[in-house]
Amino acid sequence: MLGTYFYHEIIRRTIVAFGTLFNNIHVQHRDNDGNVVDDIKVPLAYAPMQKFLAKIQQQADLSKPVAITLPRMSFEMTGISYDPTRKTTATKTFKAVATSGGDIRQVYLPVPYNINFQLGLYVKLNDDALQVTEQILPYFQPSFNLTVDLVSSIGEKKDIPVVLNGISMQDDYEGDFSSRRSLIYTFDFTAKTYLFGPVADSSEGLIRKVQVDYYSDTDTSTAKREVRYTAVPDPIDADPSDDFGFSETIEFFQDSKTYSPTQQKDI
Repeated sequence: MLGTYFYHEIIRRTIVAFGTLFNNIHVQHRDNDGNVVDDIKVPLAYAPMQKFLAKIQQQADLSKPVAITLPRMSFEMTGISYDPTRKTTATKTFKAVATSGGDIRQVYLPVPYNINFQLGLYVKLNDDALQVTEQILPYFQPSFNLTVDLVSSIGEKKDIPVVLNGISMQDDYEGDFSSRRSLIYTFDFTAKTYLFGPVADSSEGLIRKVQVDYYSDTDTSTAKREVRYTAVPDPIDADPSDDFGFSETIEFFQDSKTYSPTQQKDI
């Protein structure tokens, strides 16, 4: 249990996937005739909002080479919490084929967790903020699904809903003429991701034969088999990633025997 090293980079992958949602947003400025005179790709960085605010307040003169340029966006992970509404059976496992080698791996069902994100938008002009906001809001109703490769070793991909919880606005316009105006939009999101435990080699191997016995007697305690259905992959040594079919066999019996799974014969 605890102490077995594993690291699927799920939280890191979720953070990267969230950031890619907002890495291609543009702001345009037009002249009186409606012609585009300036097209700016809004920079995006992973950083706390407080650092950007301190940078804006300490470097009020944007003509300096070290000044921060606006508009700009930043995002950060603000918390992780368990989601009981998506709870599954804790002891249930499933089998998957490893992406390298084709071996069968056994994994416990994932545990649902919510990751909270905060996206900050910093602008000098309110119209810039409205342009960015309108490029974000239509995609969230109130969620947007991201397909993330959570466990690459078994090719486990899941759709992660990213929910927009709310938007707040802050306009720090008060102060003397040397103070710079800070127009800030804050977007709060929740990503409903899953965390996987260690991936282990399957001890049971592949199921290469399925056998089902049918009976018509309503007394299940004394009923004897009458029809047996058997299915095996064709060819028998096929791997899960192969293109294969099945060989099916139907047998009829009147000997009143029962198949014993422990002895693997009819008794």
